[in-house]
Amino acid sequence: MEPSFDAVVIGRNEGARLLRALSAAQAVARRVVYVDSGSKDGSAQAARDLGVTVIELDPARPFTAARGRNTGLTALADANFIQFIDGDCILEPDWPEHALTHLRAYPQAGLVFGRQYEAAPDASIYNWMTDWEWNKPLGPATFCAGCLMVRADALREIGGYNEALIAGEDDDMCHRMQAAGWQTWCIDAAMTEHDARLLTMAPWWRRSLRAGHSYAELGVLHGAAIGQRRRALLLGLGLPLVALLGLVLWWPIAVLVASLYLASLLRQWRRFCLEGLGAGRAAQAAGLLMLSKFAEAAGMASFWTARLRGRKRRLIEYK
Repeated sequence: MEPSFDAVVIGRNEGARLLRALSAAQAVARRVVYVDSGSKDGSAQAARDLGVTVIELDPARPFTAARGRNTGLTALADANFIQFIDGDCILEPDWPEHALTHLRAYPQAGLVFGRQYEAAPDASIYNWMTDWEWNKPLGPATFCAGCLMVRADALREIGGYNEALIAGEDDDMCHRMQAAGWQTWCIDAAMTEHDARLLTMAPWWRRSLRAGHSYAELGVLHGAAIGQRRRALLLGLGLPLVALLGLVLWWPIAVLVASLYLASLLRQWRRFCLEGLGAGRAAQAAGLLMLSKFAEAAGMASFWTARLRGRKRRLIEYK
């Protein structure tokens, strides 16, 4: 059967992973467009050698994932359905059939996405946590990550992605699509293999910083991410300040704050144990989840600092 969807792959210095991503897309899509954001590793030429349509973004304007996806959308002006794929993701061959069947069965479905999973979740606790985060709730009002199958007219109707965003562009797009009356579905089907390669603390911390930045900006744009912002501010900023004040004024306050952190860690440890992790791994996961709140609070602070100064933030890259 002739493929009935097109694919847009975006990337920057993805190396061999990009070739795997493009080849997997070529195997199932009608057309594949690769949008490159200033790669220095020969990605654009390697994609051309595969026979893919390549668009290299002008470096005179800031690179963002949103800009890359919009460029692909524009290039596929006659497309009805578009599968967006990040350059470090491999599309499951059975996914397009699941996605298209769902979009055709639900006329109000503007987009659909499935389970993204890590290629090597056991390579590090950081990879495992990333895989855990990909496990989104099923339903018609869930917020996607970068990979998804979209009804192209629905995306065009809302003006595509917001190119000014350096993070959280997918959540922003889902908010605007839902506001326009479209559903944003997560369904129970494997979609893409992702290769985070988070093997040390530093890139994982930068990834959490970016998340905090997106929570702050989504709050401004949509009043969204309320729970994430509250937890980051409480655990990553508020309680530490109370503890410091307690050390100066009355030390039992600091002890109380420490006990609150311990209680939260134990609660999360039990949660991860119930999800099947061993005690040691569950302790690592609980600790990282707690630590992420400090990074998210710092990311929120960086957003507000830049906003108050009237400055634009550069991309927060973690790889």
